[in-house]
Amino acid sequence: MQTADPLEDVLALVGTTSHLSVGLAAGGPWALAFDPPPAVKFNAVRRGACFLMVDGEQIPLAAGDCFLLTRPRAFVLASSPDLPPEPAHPVFAAAVDGVARVGTADEVFILGGRFGFGERAEDLLLDALPPVVHVPGASPAAATVRWALDQIDAELRDHPPAAGLVADHLAQVMLIHLLRLHLRDHTPTGWLAGLADPVVAPALRALHARPAHQWTVAELAAVSAVSRSTLAARFKRTVGQGPLDYLTHWRIELASARLRRSDGTLAAIAHQVGYGSESALSTAFKRVTGQTPRAYRSRY
Repeated sequence: MQTADPLEDVLALVGTTSHLSVGLAAGGPWALAFDPPPAVKFNAVRRGACFLMVDGEQIPLAAGDCFLLTRPRAFVLASSPDLPPEPAHPVFAAAVDGVARVGTADEVFILGGRFGFGERAEDLLLDALPPVVHVPGASPAAATVRWALDQIDAELRDHPPAAGLVADHLAQVMLIHLLRLHLRDHTPTGWLAGLADPVVAPALRALHARPAHQWTVAELAAVSAVSRSTLAARFKRTVGQGPLDYLTHWRIELASARLRRSDGTLAAIAHQVGYGSESALSTAFKRVTGQTPRAYRSRY
């Protein structure tokens, strides 16, 4: 069932998963070079401080800070940006009891992991985010992120039953809070920008709550309490496409998910996402994706 929360809808549709990796204890002079991660990478500094170097930037990280790498970028973590880094892979391959160690002490501890998404994540979510999302931990608004990290630490430290599963789910909670903080503190792009716009957001929520409804711009404008022309112009300027074009693309995303995950007939799927016939869905689907629903389904 669809919600009235576009972010929740998209996270569910792209099949968000999480996996915690080996922790890193470091101290003294140290620097590690990481290969471009194959999935969205996250790290959280639980103790101490260090530097993140990525895309020519030097980002100081303090205790409580988190970052996401939403693109496959090589990066370096180091006690100082001036140190030549050693490859990270051998250090992590030699981890003992879930902790890799580098340097001469352990005043720094970094928790890490990755988030996995389905094939549509790049268009739906990742392209709307910058390559690096840095969330400082010192602000009061980051308290929920700190709570999630504290709970993850407790699960990994105490090893109660199903600790790994609980920790992975907590990491997804942390991801949602990181995205919320990013939306609050930065100017997003694409449909994420619409969530932050007081005129566009009500219309977006309405579209996601009832995607099969035969919406008109006038109805959506009434939801947002503005004129048709104001909503149409604001929606296109903010999201990058008009409200009905957005609805078409969202319906195709919903249809794609059903084609991948169920054996329902094309006629049934067409009705579920707002098309009156199989042929109407097929026409829209091919216009948006370049292939027919049957060809798309045959890949899965």
